Amino acid sequence: MSVIPLTGSRREDLGKGGARKARAAGQIPAILYGHGEQPIAVAVGARDFQLAMAQTKGGNPIVNLNLSGSDFTALIRAVQYDPITHGVLHLDFQHISLTERIEVEVAVQLTGLPVGVKDSGGILEQIMRTVEVRCLPTAIPSAIEVDVSLLGIGDSVHVRDLKAENLEILSEPDATVATVVPPTVMEEKPAEEVAAAATAEPELSVERGKKEEEGEEGKAGKEAKPGKEAKPGKEAKPGKEAKESK
Repeated sequence: MSVIPLTGSRREDLGKGGARKARAAGQIPAILYGHGEQPIAVAVGARDFQLAMAQTKGGNPIVNLNLSGSDFTALIRAVQYDPITHGVLHLDFQHISLTERIEVEVAVQLTGLPVGVKDSGGILEQIMRTVEVRCLPTAIPSAIEVDVSLLGIGDSVHVRDLKAENLEILSEPDATVATVVPPTVMEEKPAEEVAAAATAEPELSVERGKKEEEGEEGKAGKEAKPGKEAKPGKEAKPGKEAKESK
């Protein structure tokens, strides 16, 4: 892996306010740490960083970061992106030595078409997409390739099956990297069950209708009670009429 040159500067304004000022000036705020040294707040040009990343492959780029005439070999440990604009918000640089082994995660790349997929309609599932390795910075591969063309239905590739030179794989050896599973088949109900379900529903509807009718009749019977007819109005007394005629 080649080392990419990158120029930056030390940041005097710290905190969120300083980071906003750096972004407004077209720079990316970052931090440089490692090797038992005091962390340094730095900034790199956004355009310069994009050009530098265009020269590398893989997920562990190494840069030669120049800060005011001082060079630092650093691994880009973390890149924070804006969820809306996808612009780079912050960078983490880890100061390393090219002669000391470091631990990083490397992508696993599957190659070939499994026979279980081609001949039996199986489905290839990748369980692990990265593995942890220990190696010299210059020996970090862009990816670890594994051929899955011989996998049949039910076959798997494990971490112990991965092969790579000049590095030590630290992930669990028995962990499954990829497997071929049988094709998914939708279970169809027998015709007898479908016909039984179709005939059972109308019977339930008829029975429910009978219950509703019986309920309405009972309700009507309660409303009309015999023997409680409305009483006729009282007749006017004759004495009152005679009094009014006077």
